[in-house]
Amino acid sequence: MPQEDDESEIKLLKKELEVSQARIESLEKENQELKQEVSRLKAQISSLRAHNNERKTMLWKKLQNSLDSNYTDASQHKPSIFMSVSEQRPGVLEKTSAGTDIPEAIAEKKTIKVPNPPPRPHPVTPSVPKEVVKGNKAPPTPPPPPLPSKLLAGSRAVRRVPEVMELYRSLTRRDANKDNRTNPAGTPVVAFTKNMIGEIENRSSYLSAIKSDVESREEFIKFLVNEVESAAHRDISEVESFVKWLDEELSSLVDERAVLRHFPQWPERKADALREAAFTYRDLRSLESEVSHFEDNPKEPLTQALRRIQALQDRLEQSIDNIERMRESTSKRYRDLLIPWEWMLDTGLIGQMKLSSLKLAKEYMKRIAKQLQSDECSNDDNLMLQGVRFAYRIHQFAGGFDVETIQVFQKLKKVGLGSDK
Repeated sequence: MPQEDDESEIKLLKKELEVSQARIESLEKENQELKQEVSRLKAQISSLRAHNNERKTMLWKKLQNSLDSNYTDASQHKPSIFMSVSEQRPGVLEKTSAGTDIPEAIAEKKTIKVPNPPPRPHPVTPSVPKEVVKGNKAPPTPPPPPLPSKLLAGSRAVRRVPEVMELYRSLTRRDANKDNRTNPAGTPVVAFTKNMIGEIENRSSYLSAIKSDVESREEFIKFLVNEVESAAHRDISEVESFVKWLDEELSSLVDERAVLRHFPQWPERKADALREAAFTYRDLRSLESEVSHFEDNPKEPLTQALRRIQALQDRLEQSIDNIERMRESTSKRYRDLLIPWEWMLDTGLIGQMKLSSLKLAKEYMKRIAKQLQSDECSNDDNLMLQGVRFAYRIHQFAGGFDVETIQVFQKLKKVGLGSDK
């Protein structure tokens, strides 16, 4: 009897253990998903905050320039007769202290900005149909998908190197408890005065300027609405040019959001998506250029140099991870809005960024191999493990090594294993 009780108790404990393990796995999976969502939201907040700060700065400068110009005009004003180009009001006159008749339009004179034409796509981009039925335009035809990229062809082709994985596993078995990963330093957030907007909105001149823009710029806004709605580009670089033009045109408004709020026909969803695509592409291209042109400083201490390379790789992986996590939903949204999305694929800029990480792998391994060749580090097994671990990390990230990276790895292996003898 006691033996049977023990067996039943053991079975009960095993079942409870299995339930607990399943619960732990579920919680770990949920925790990982929440971490990814937090990372995505943080990246999105950072991007929106940077864009908002740029607009606040521009708004503040425009207000200061407006106030300065108003003061200058008032101090240098001379009695004379002017006729406003767009606001002529014949017969409505005011008397100055000198008794000279001046049109009332002088006080309300405002230069009407003639919008510049937007940058036009390349001829291969399908034009917007010209059929107009009772003032309604037919929807533009989506641009055809681009030809496949050949970024992975030629000398930049990568292939799997089993040797990298074998060496990494053999070294990690020897020293499984050591981890050499570093965390990139957090990007400082530019501090702005929280009450800046509140102070600006309290100025009557600011509110009057908004009202004036709403009343006098209706045709200008309609023109921009039409351009944004009909925008259909083939290449993301064309979107960059279009967004730059759009921002320059909207900068003529005293406050973009405050004015556009009075125009319900403004295609805010598409305008924001165009900006998002252009800014994301610009930031990724800038990061890719920084990685591709990275140069190691031989005079820099080893620890500091390796940490700098690791931090750059961390930024690269984080940026690509953010894109790949949201790629499916983002690409669908871009397709619906006729915005190029192929650059988000591995055959586009993302694949090019992964290949650029080979530059970091080579610099990292070269620096460690050079250090291992010196007398003071001839027996440093940990340094060898650190180099192989980073090489393995890039190998998995880029999908393999190219010929030049394989040669650098072979040299590191030769120097490292030779130091064990």
